[in-house]
Amino acid sequence: MKYVTPDLCDAYPELVRVVEPMFRNFGARDSFGGEIVTVKCFEDNSVVKSLVDEPGRGKVMVVDGGGSMRKALLGDMLAEKASSNGWEGIIIYGCIRDVDVINQTELGVQALGTIPLKTEKKGIGDLNVEIRFGGVTFRPGEYVYADNNGIVVSSEPLSMPE
Repeated sequence: MKYVTPDLCDAYPELVRVVEPMFRNFGARDSFGGEIVTVKCFEDNSVVKSLVDEPGRGKVMVVDGGGSMRKALLGDMLAEKASSNGWEGIIIYGCIRDVDVINQTELGVQALGTIPLKTEKKGIGDLNVEIRFGGVTFRPGEYVYADNNGIVVSSEPLSMPE
């Protein structure tokens, strides 16, 4: 499904919350959306690593990495695993790495930037907790839609207007 966030904003102005512009689009899908699954972690992608192993059809992983620009929370192997398990996309409030491979991976990815340094795996992080960044609160079970124009969040699923 191709999502166009300006069209969603126009069609559902009372339902959408718009994330402040700070993200860059990566991955082979420049448009994606689905049910929110949240991860809260800081410079440790252990929870992300375990979550990409689970089925993700119709879901988008939203990762609050605290905005850290020091370590990458997603790399090519995790992105490929997420893609093979059907995840629609991953939004990272932090950095990613291996962007040349991720750009070829059938997955939507948005992140603040890139850095080549990986995280340490200490098993620290929270799954499916309310998180907040970019002026928006992300709640597990709500919906997020992203494209080259930005990211919008809704408490209910949205369909593209005709």
